[in-house]
Parts: sequence; structure tokens; C-alpha cells
Amino acid sequence: MPSQLDNALNNVMDQILAAGGPFEVGTYQRYGQDLPIFVNAPPSLAHYFAAFPAEGRDRTFLVDGDIRLTFEETYQAARAVAGGLVASHDVQVGDRIGLAARNSANWVVTYMAILMAGGCATLLNGWWSGDEMQHGIDLADCKLVLADAPRAARLDDIDHNAKVVVFEHGKPWAEGLAPLMPQGGADTPLPELGPDDLATILYTSGSTGLSKGAYSDHRGVVQGVMSYVAQSAMALGYMTAIGEGPEEGAQQCALVAVPLFHVTGEVPLFLQSFAIGRKLAMIPKWDAEEAMRVMEAEGVTYFVGVPLMSYEIATHPDRAKYDLSACKSFAAGGAPRPKEHVTRIKEAFPEGFPLLGYGLTETNAVGCGNFNENYLAKPGSTGTPSRPLVDMAILDDDGNALPSGEIGEVAIRSVCNFLGYWENQEATDAAIMPDGYFRTGDLGYLDEDDYLYIVDRKKDIIIRGGENISCLEVEQAIYAHSDIAECSVFGIPDERMGEVPAAVWLPKDGADLSEADLLAFLDGQIAKFKIPEKLWQADGPLPRLGTEKVDRKALRAHYHAELEGAA
Repeated sequence: MPSQLDNALNNVMDQILAAGGPFEVGTYQRYGQDLPIFVNAPPSLAHYFAAFPAEGRDRTFLVDGDIRLTFEETYQAARAVAGGLVASHDVQVGDRIGLAARNSANWVVTYMAILMAGGCATLLNGWWSGDEMQHGIDLADCKLVLADAPRAARLDDIDHNAKVVVFEHGKPWAEGLAPLMPQGGADTPLPELGPDDLATILYTSGSTGLSKGAYSDHRGVVQGVMSYVAQSAMALGYMTAIGEGPEEGAQQCALVAVPLFHVTGEVPLFLQSFAIGRKLAMIPKWDAEEAMRVMEAEGVTYFVGVPLMSYEIATHPDRAKYDLSACKSFAAGGAPRPKEHVTRIKEAFPEGFPLLGYGLTETNAVGCGNFNENYLAKPGSTGTPSRPLVDMAILDDDGNALPSGEIGEVAIRSVCNFLGYWENQEATDAAIMPDGYFRTGDLGYLDEDDYLYIVDRKKDIIIRGGENISCLEVEQAIYAHSDIAECSVFGIPDERMGEVPAAVWLPKDGADLSEADLLAFLDGQIAKFKIPEKLWQADGPLPRLGTEKVDRKALRAHYHAELEGAA
């Protein structure tokens, strides 16, 4: 039966969704279905940036080293850069504009400027190799790629169809982003945008190898953001009702420790913060001690990362040196969090709570959430579908809904969902059912209280610390070595990362190929996080299925057992 907290949160949400309020719900027809939608949401992200925060635009929004920008300063910077993109680089509505850079204040300004100029923010994975970046650029037919120097250097000897413009981090926006706006600026007219205009392309690794570009219109992204804002309003209403809400006028602050080119960093962290007036404190790359230093200095109240990040803070030997008492929420997404992590985090931060979310690139991060006491009671669950937008079903292979408790493929339908995979109708048709359900590829079940439990994945994807890795893509990189006869790639458990890639390979007869040689070959062929961390050399042909495909499942089971035996 629903918990006391479930009932309390539902009561608060009922009040939030009242007619005439900011979260009033109507319907929008897509796929022949009347989908719930927030009728008062801004029509585009450009309107969203102009409208929010409703008050306190003079408060600090971005903290990036010595750079500090208020909400209004950030907006005005983005407005000027947007004018520069239109006047200097002829950005038109719908043009795909690649963004390839690490997190920084200037990344945020650039992202906003692309959208305000009418472009489609095409978020290139900052960890990709040059060849992988080329694929993403050419797939989306990017007109421009706005990149920092390290990412631009990876493209130096790579043929692609885009113009690369390099910008800098760590400098005031007018200086660091000057190459984006040699002409034009805040007075340059910008196009009028609507909900049907193209907004974003985010890349997702699939079992077919090369990354696919999941594209969304402004309606989908804005509704996804507003879904998170509604969840935050629900949580705030509940905490205030029980006398544990923040002090009146206090500003919330989140640490930006996940890449902004991923949907978790983009939607619930960055974009949501603009609506709720939340400060963002940035670190250039993950380092647990640096994270704690910034958390203390900026009074971070909310932390989100892949599960290993909050666990590393909770178990860090120097944690007691830092005052982290302001942080009440330790959220995770991108990968399941081991149950023991939940307990350790709660023990380390008795006044805070671990949280867990479940969403995908294709759903603009919208899906489920498991909060506070509910998460402690059901640590194996990703929580209940987010009200009021998410319609979740568990489907069999024929697309029929399964009853509570039965395992099937998790499917999500909402107005927040992506529209499809760019220039890949076959993959789009396979993922989106005619009635609008997106088939996630995850296997799970809903319990009697509508809590989702993920038990496995249908697709051969390794999730390394929240980063998706295609087994097939890594296999193709290994097969590119002339001395490889056979190989298979699969995930193995890892305490920090959840799982990491591993591989078994068979060299050709007479070949002299060492593990070190193979690793050296892969370095530069694929991103470092995709390179197998454990390798086994086979002494004979790999096992095969009746279809003559290598039996990856049998190999994974065999080597998992070998690792457990060794442990």
C-alpha cells in the first residue's frame, strides 16, 4: 500500500496542479493520444530563458572558478552571443549547431545563445575521439561546431562538413566567446520561435554501434524541464508543510559535476535551475575533494551525479574536513545505485537523503523518482512515474501491457519524449510504438504501489558510471586490428563505476599480439572510457549461438564466474 510520504506528496501535487495555477494541466494530441501537458509553460526555450526566474534575476546563477554571473547577466550575455551567431555565422531556425566543450559558464551561455538564435543545440560528447565527433557532426549535418581548444584539436585532421569556431573557458564571456560574435550583438533581431521548432539533438549509444541522435522540439524539452520544476515544487511544498523547508529567501545551490552534454546535466540540473532560481557551482572535472571544497564554499544544497560520485564523497577519508551540512539531497541517475550505497550515504549525512531518478536521453530525462524515506524503504526501486505527465507501462514482446509484478520492457509515453533518431527512421520506428510509447530497452516491473524496479537490459549496453557504451562499437574497434580473429565485449561489475567494459579476444593463427599491444591500438580509436578494463585471450574459437553469432551471454556468465571465483 502507498506509504505515508506517498500520500502526502500526492496531496501536495493535487494542489499544485489546480486549474488556473502555473502547473495547470491540459492535453496535447500526438500519436492519436491526448497527452497531459502544462498549458501555461513557455512555448520555447527562448521564451523560457526570458521568463525565468520570475524574481531574483540579480542573484548569482553561475559560479565557475573566479567567474560569477547573475541570472540577468547570463541572459544578457546569451542574448548578445545569439545576435552574433545570427549576424556573423548566418544561423537560421533549425540549423544544427554543434557544441563540443567541457562544462563552464561559457558553455552555458553558448548553449542558451544557440537556442535563442533559432539553432538546434547539438550536444557533442566531450569525451569522444575525433572520429566519433566526425560521426556526430556529419550525422546531424552541423552547420557550425562551437568548440573549446582540446575538442577542436581532435578535429584538426578529420574531414567533416562543419565550420569550427573555437571559444575559451575561464574568461569573461565577452572575451572568451568573442570569436562567436565578431559582428552583431544584443541589438541584432532574433527569430520568433514556437513549440514545434527543433530544439536539441543529444547522442545516445545503442546496441547497433554508432551513436544515434535523439532530436526534440521545444515543446518536449520545455515540458521536460517543467516536469522537474513541478517535482521540486511538490517536494518544497511537503517540506514546508512539515516545518523543514528552507529559510525564507534562502537560495538553493547545486554542484555541477556531471557533463552538461548529457541529459541529466542539461535538463534537471541546468535548465531546471533557471526556473527555480538555483545557483550552479561548477567544477571542470570530477574530483571528490575538489567537489567537497566547492560544496562548502558555495553552500551546495543539492548534489546530483552518477551513483559513484555521492558514494565517493560519503566514504572519502577527508570528508570530515569539510562542512557539507547544507547539502540535504544526494541524487543519482544514469545507472542503478547499489543498495549498500543508499545506507552508507544516509549514515554519512544523517540530516540529508539519497534520491534516485530514472529517465533517458529519449525522454528528456523524465521518468520516475524515488524520494527520501520512500527510497530508504525501497532502495532497489527507481520510484514511481512522475506526475502528471508520465504514462508508464511494462510491455511484452508484442507490445501488450503486462500486469503488476510481471517483468517486461519498460515503456514511457509523455509529451516530453523525443521525436525520433535523426536520419534514422528504422531505429525510430523500432523505438517508438504507433501509440507513442517509447520502448526503453530496459527490463523491469511495477510493484503493487506503482514503483518501478529495473532488473536487466534487453540491449547490449554497458553503463559505466552513467556513460553508455555499445558492446558492438567496442568490438568493431577491436576487429579493426589486423591480428584479431574473434572477439566479444561485455560488462563486468565494478564497485565504483557500476560496471566497466571487458573483452575476450582470439588472435589469428601465428599472430603475436599481446594485451598491451591491443590496448595501445585501441587508444585513440575509441574514447578512453570505452576501452576494456579487463581482457582475456581465448585459446580457441569463441562459443556461438545457432545463428552463428558469438554467444556474448555465455561468455559474460563464464567470465563473471571466473572473477567471482578469483575474488
